[in-house]
Amino acid sequence: MGLTFLLATLAGALFHRSHFCTMGAISDWVIMGNTQRAKQWAMAVAVAVLGFGFLSWRGVISPFNTIYANPQLSWLSLLLGGFLFGVGMVLGSGCASKSLVRLGGGNLKSLVVLMAMGISALATLRGLTAVWRVNALDPVSIGTGPGPFVGQWLASVTEWGTPVSSFMAACVVSASVIFWVFKDRSSIAWPEVVSGAGIGVLVVGLWWVSGVMGFLPEHPETLEPVFLASASGRMESMSLTAPVAYGWDALMYFSDGTKKLSLGMASALGLLLGAWAHAFWQGDFRWEGFKQTEDLVLHLLGGTLMGMGGVLAMGCTIGQGLSGLSTLSLGSFLAVLGIVAGGVAALSWQQHRAEASV
Repeated sequence: MGLTFLLATLAGALFHRSHFCTMGAISDWVIMGNTQRAKQWAMAVAVAVLGFGFLSWRGVISPFNTIYANPQLSWLSLLLGGFLFGVGMVLGSGCASKSLVRLGGGNLKSLVVLMAMGISALATLRGLTAVWRVNALDPVSIGTGPGPFVGQWLASVTEWGTPVSSFMAACVVSASVIFWVFKDRSSIAWPEVVSGAGIGVLVVGLWWVSGVMGFLPEHPETLEPVFLASASGRMESMSLTAPVAYGWDALMYFSDGTKKLSLGMASALGLLLGAWAHAFWQGDFRWEGFKQTEDLVLHLLGGTLMGMGGVLAMGCTIGQGLSGLSTLSLGSFLAVLGIVAGGVAALSWQQHRAEASV
């Protein structure tokens, strides 16, 4: 738990220093044609994919111990959830990680977004919205054939072992992404590329903490293997939507004795602390708030859509966009596709609205 908190604190400082933001990457690319932050995010994905693939190949961890190892692909929930999250992160001026980082810098707008996101996520996890999710969306699924991971599909074609196939797939995907990052050297911004790689390393580090340090082969009471301090009961890396929701829940109902600190909650707190520490050290910390009612409404709506979408998609831009993609999960690709589509749609709406008001 302590090491998870430490790594997340480092990530928070790095996020704040490098302005790492998936929504910002999409916005820069769509509106201005600038790919620098997109390449920063791509480097984080490439390093995370390669690191996870290597650890899987060596037998240190296994993708089958993650929440992404689902033989049924709930494609509608993943795509719709991703789309809602993408729209919400634009309306809320940033995804869950960006909201935590901005709050660390003194932005109270982000506090409102995180509160709305937490309430909405809790409702979608086990409230009224959860009933609709379980009955209407989750059952719409298809089988994953050879398996839910790209490595399994490669193994079915090549007849290699799954660990070797997973590593080979990781190498190909990572090399392809790195090639795209470096093919146009005139557009490379080295600080963004290096910081993106550092974030990828931290994601892999969190996988190792949960999957190796936190793995107990035989629980003394149940005599079954268990991943300690994991809210899902499986190996986890960084993900923020559900942990933020559980954090608000624990804050309100901690005294009933059923709430426990999880690795995800420690990650969220570490990210916030790291961003605050870096903002304070740089002298960038300053209080910010709403000046217009319309701005408040959009941020409330954005947070609500992110909470609902993040649960439906089984993760946010970090939980699916980095941690999920690092496993080369088919579901993660669908969720990220939905997030990008939602972000582009919301940005286009904002741009059209701005042009119409001139």
